[in-house]
Amino acid sequence: MPHPRIIIVDDHSMFRGALRQTLSSRIAETDFVEAGSLDELQVMLEEEQDTELVLLDLNMPNVSGLTGLLQIRAQFPAVAVVVVSGADDPVTVRKCLDYGASGFVPKKAPVDHIVEAIAIVRRGDIALPHGFDAAIQGDPADRELANRLSTLTPQQIRVLRMLGEGLLNKQIAFKLNVSEATIKAHVSAILQKLNVDSRTQAVILINKTDPSILPKG
Repeated sequence: MPHPRIIIVDDHSMFRGALRQTLSSRIAETDFVEAGSLDELQVMLEEEQDTELVLLDLNMPNVSGLTGLLQIRAQFPAVAVVVVSGADDPVTVRKCLDYGASGFVPKKAPVDHIVEAIAIVRRGDIALPHGFDAAIQGDPADRELANRLSTLTPQQIRVLRMLGEGLLNKQIAFKLNVSEATIKAHVSAILQKLNVDSRTQAVILINKTDPSILPKG
């Protein structure tokens, strides 16, 4: 029987490799693999059914705000996501939890904290950073936006993420291997669900999911 799999998602190959090697030596009967982009992660999750958990860096290329987290949670709801990020202020942590993360570990934290977070999430609990006040409440406007975004289908979230990259409808259609008319229909549905009048307003809205200027690393 195959071991459960955990995917480490980060655009820095040295960080991914070091974390994979360390976790593999600390956590038994678990396969650790790496993804360098959200698109690579997408393929891995579609091809393999034994992924248990994703360790996700928020600051990935071509990802606006928390749309990467939203996409994973919408398309693969059975896969838990623990955010491992250099942006670890309370606002960032709370937003990640509000948008569906099962845990959060600052990148500067010892590896022991990641090992602990994985164990906590595996038993069905939420893994909070050490010292984080769980009573901290998010902004009501943020929660309302999270609720609106949660009504989007997985494909609509992918389209919205690509809108955030500045891609045109025909470019999105090519990447998703669908017709341009299909993309136009998705965009219309997105605008209606987000209660905005234009794709520009939709992009501005998803940029509001970015809790801060996320630092590299």
